[in-house]
Amino acid sequence: MPTMPADDETYTAILGELKAIRKAGITRLRALPAPALEQAAAAHTPHQSVEEMLRTALACLDEGTMRTAAAYTLGLAQGTRAWPGADRRRRAADTYGVSIERFRKDQEPMLLGQLAEVITNLMQSPTPAAPAGIATTHRVIHVPVHTRTIALTVHIHPVDLLRDIDVVVSPTNVFLALPEPYKSSVAASLRRAGATHATTGEMLDDPIHDELRTWAKQHGAVGRPLPPGAIAPTTAGALTDQGIRRIYHAAIAVPRNGTNDYDIHPTDITRTTTHALTLLKEEAHSFYPPLRSICFPLLGTGRGGLPYETSISALWAAVEADLARGASWDIHFIVLTAAAAALLDQLSARTRPEPLQSATNQPGSL
Repeated sequence: MPTMPADDETYTAILGELKAIRKAGITRLRALPAPALEQAAAAHTPHQSVEEMLRTALACLDEGTMRTAAAYTLGLAQGTRAWPGADRRRRAADTYGVSIERFRKDQEPMLLGQLAEVITNLMQSPTPAAPAGIATTHRVIHVPVHTRTIALTVHIHPVDLLRDIDVVVSPTNVFLALPEPYKSSVAASLRRAGATHATTGEMLDDPIHDELRTWAKQHGAVGRPLPPGAIAPTTAGALTDQGIRRIYHAAIAVPRNGTNDYDIHPTDITRTTTHALTLLKEEAHSFYPPLRSICFPLLGTGRGGLPYETSISALWAAVEADLARGASWDIHFIVLTAAAAALLDQLSARTRPEPLQSATNQPGSL
């Protein structure tokens, strides 16, 4: 009888473990034997976590129905980790608009197979493989700053997959008006992920939005614009389950009257970055353990239309200055495209990123 190729053996082992996780649920991961997934997680995730490995693979699936249904299937969708297997399967079937039995026989095996294929490819490749626009999901770059070298982490995945970072900076407009949660921006994604939902999908609680409204009332900012660069802090709502502790809402987008467009100036990005780091210093020891890590998207590169290199230069001017004064923050950046990540890589060769090789923003930029 012919011997099964190593990658086929790996795929079969991973698929079997995924089926066990689908049945038992993500909350029982520690009790499930999953040696193949543990091996993949040890080599391809920062925290060597099986759940992190599953989320990494999930981010590599086509965005939309496939990724959403797979997230419900395994309990990786926000608020579903403790759902019984039957409820997760029902919700995933609804995503495809098919019966539960049809989903069990057709779509569910396909989804688990796709995830197993992604993880197998990651294990067989020295550089984790991923579709265009996702690329390697994490990398660490070492950047010279003043008399020392700083390690920066670059995340290349959707913002709602972030885990174990104390503060996430979320760009918003100067009126602190959050976008609707079904939108695709950073602010909308964080609002959606921070909310709690019923099993039917309806939003039960919208804490990030509500806290931001409360902050605006307390600071006399209802109906009037804040100065560009201001920071409004809130908790992270349901994202605390992922280790996110604070959201710093950065008021950088100035609406143009009579249009749906915004103006964002690089000097305001530098100013808001400075304000975020100052607030982090002020708040750090009010929490236990103290706040230490902060993650920045490339501010202004979405609806603001700024080139990646302009945003990076504006951000880095403030970050470098703070680090040069002796700050020891754990700095993270999050992007959605390989082009943006490649520009951040250039920081390792200089203490200031100007001039950077130009890269045009791609669809889906932050």
